[in-house]
Amino acid sequence: MPEWLKIDLVGTWFSLLYLLLLSAVIYALVRWGFVAFIRRLVRRSEATWDDALVESHLFGRLAYLAPLLVVYFGISWVPEVTDEVNAAVRRILSAGLVVILALSFSSFLTSVNAIYSLTAEFRHRPIKGYIQVAKLILVLISGVIVVATLMDKSPWVFVSGIGAVAAVLMLVFRDTILALVASIQIASNDMLHIGDWIEMPQAGADGDVIDVALHTVRIQNWDKTISTIPTHLFISESFKNWRGMSLSGGRRLKRAFFLDVSTVRFLTKAEIQRFGQWSLLKDYMVQKEDELATYNTESGRESSVSADLRRLTNVGTLRAYVEAYLRAHPCIHTTGYTLMVRQLPPGPTGLPVEIYCFSNDQDWTRYESIQADIFDHIFAIVPEFGLRIYQQPAGADFGPLGELASRTHAESS
Repeated sequence: MPEWLKIDLVGTWFSLLYLLLLSAVIYALVRWGFVAFIRRLVRRSEATWDDALVESHLFGRLAYLAPLLVVYFGISWVPEVTDEVNAAVRRILSAGLVVILALSFSSFLTSVNAIYSLTAEFRHRPIKGYIQVAKLILVLISGVIVVATLMDKSPWVFVSGIGAVAAVLMLVFRDTILALVASIQIASNDMLHIGDWIEMPQAGADGDVIDVALHTVRIQNWDKTISTIPTHLFISESFKNWRGMSLSGGRRLKRAFFLDVSTVRFLTKAEIQRFGQWSLLKDYMVQKEDELATYNTESGRESSVSADLRRLTNVGTLRAYVEAYLRAHPCIHTTGYTLMVRQLPPGPTGLPVEIYCFSNDQDWTRYESIQADIFDHIFAIVPEFGLRIYQQPAGADFGPLGELASRTHAESS
């Protein structure tokens, strides 16, 4: 019969019950006394870093150390407990202490990430991925120590055997290794920040980055859906980051309107005189008239031959007007940014005239409103230059032709 079965069970159970009751009382005093006192101090404190320590449940997990330490040192005082039982219980308690310390350190790492994120200077350089790697290493190390403690072996015995299963570990942690390498490259190259507007069509993502973790990057799209993309894809795939636009203070406006080529012509004298009275075109008309007069009076040119003379066109004057209108617009950058109104090659849809400039308001809603207001004005002012916006024929355009054909057919009959 084993020696440990020959003990006085009544005295032993009574001592064990007393020890467990004492550990419960100690835990209650620490958890609802000391820890609660710390939480009250934190709530009264004006600092923010200590709030992160409380919210990560660091002190709550450390409170479990008290009852375990009481049992660990008190088990030897239980009468008639053999050294074998004492050693077994202490090994189990030691393993529990390692688990609690590992969980507490994990909470501490979580609070470090939260405190780091509170700093405005570092908010856009997340370290959540590195924190997760540290937690993973912590789990591996604590797991080895727990197993070694329970088996009463040296942890180095297990560490020395890791080389034999390295290939298996590489296979198991393949995604983690890829994510870690990607996180390091993203951080070192400053490729991604929380709050950046990211566009990744191949992943169906177009919106703001809300979380950068070790394995995934979460993006809230403009339709309020969430796209979760593996971190390593930001290294292997291309994506567009609009942070440069946000930091520049301007947002590009690049859009064309199309003119009917058949309406392009030279200006008449009456139109030249009328446009010369417009405040946005006054300086342009004076400059162009002087320039054309100098050119047309050069020797070898016949004033009676229209082909020998340079004259103002309605489309060129329109371009000058639109550019002057943009330079006078309060929401358009006029210095330090490209501003031009240019012609693109004509095609089946007419003559494209493209506006290229930058608004000084980056808000999406207000930006679209500014762009719409500009083109509303352009569409309304184009007829003043004798031009017409090109539009492909629709069904309503053929209606009058159909009625005329029917009327002609009826009269001929």
